[in-house]
Amino acid sequence: MYDLLVVGAGPYGLSIASHAAAAGLRLRVFGRPMASWRDHMPRGMFLKSEPWASNLSDPHGRWQLDRYCAQQRLSARHGEPIPVETFAEYGLWFARNSVPEVDERTVTRVTPCPGGFEAVTEDGQSVYARTVALAVGVIPFVEIPSALRGLPASLVSHSSHHSDLSRFRGRDVTVVGGGQAALETAALLAEQGTRVRVLVRAGHLSWNDVPPPWERPWWQSARAPHSGLGCGWRNWFYAERPGLFHRLPESARTRVAATALGPAGAWWVRDRVEEAVEVLPGHEVAAARSVRDGAGVRLEVVHRTGAAGPGALAPLETDHVIAATGFTATSDRLTLLAPELRTALTGTAAGSPGVSASFESSHPGLFLAGLITAPGFGPAMRFVHGAAYTAETLVRGVRRRLRVGDVGAVVPAPGRRGRSGAPASARG
Repeated sequence: MYDLLVVGAGPYGLSIASHAAAAGLRLRVFGRPMASWRDHMPRGMFLKSEPWASNLSDPHGRWQLDRYCAQQRLSARHGEPIPVETFAEYGLWFARNSVPEVDERTVTRVTPCPGGFEAVTEDGQSVYARTVALAVGVIPFVEIPSALRGLPASLVSHSSHHSDLSRFRGRDVTVVGGGQAALETAALLAEQGTRVRVLVRAGHLSWNDVPPPWERPWWQSARAPHSGLGCGWRNWFYAERPGLFHRLPESARTRVAATALGPAGAWWVRDRVEEAVEVLPGHEVAAARSVRDGAGVRLEVVHRTGAAGPGALAPLETDHVIAATGFTATSDRLTLLAPELRTALTGTAAGSPGVSASFESSHPGLFLAGLITAPGFGPAMRFVHGAAYTAETLVRGVRRRLRVGDVGAVVPAPGRRGRSGAPASARG
């Protein structure tokens, strides 16, 4: 039986594995390394985060992005975005140098068993471990607006469903959303000859500012320090003090996790959108149906308030809709967990599982990482930057759990039920 099973091999999973291996834990890692970055982002996209805020984490800081770029004779400078292809290759380099061999099979089910957990792979093999760290990324939590959910994948997709946008060349595409994924997707589509428009619920687009120079007068740094999530003391707190964020009242944590760092485009994509893409702010899709014998979509688009009065748009016909509408990380979407384990997890008001200060769920020995922990540890968990704090803290918690024992028995969670069907009262 292994000490730790890591499910997921993206930035969080690989960082956890690196710290666990250095701690001497008997370890097994499952997942296709950097799969989301390799399979779910079109060529031509860039990281929104600064290069220095995009490192995977190893205990000694030896395998950082700037070192990889230097070896490849690539630039990794403040204020210069990194291509996602470069970042994905960096993650593979990190895995080769800092992580034990990764088993690329998919884990389809995690079930509690005496002394720990049983994980079943896609080909039916069972693997046993005393603790498990779920680092499943964002793909299980894809969110598509309800008005679009009944249509086939040939007509509606999520922005994360595409590694190649060339199939839309010469066609008409409507992108729904106002964040970076929507705006960069629209820019790439326009640049390849797609007729594209963007529907945005907000009354206007928001754009991030060009970052100030790394070296600047001390008083400017004191007023608005750099952080992994942007300049300013609030962003610095979110980026650099997730442990303190975890101590805030649950209501405050839930509100901040849902509203901080809202949809906005990177400064370097602004000209590419404003000069080439039709943007329709203040409107949303109320209904959608297939037309032209399934070759297109008709969208009923109304004011954001829902009133179909003056200023409402006429129905739009388009060949395809790409919903760049983010992710909703809730307990019910952790479908690889056995039902008795998933439903027993103590939940938060946001519908995500509650986690302790060491990222342990209410089920002893089951640890969580990444986006699903944002209601507990703040907006940093939505970005690569949060992997360093997570990996170090989580592995410390795993070692503590291994010393204490008491894993494997499902205990019904007390308290009232939240929106996801899990209790909403725990704070970990």
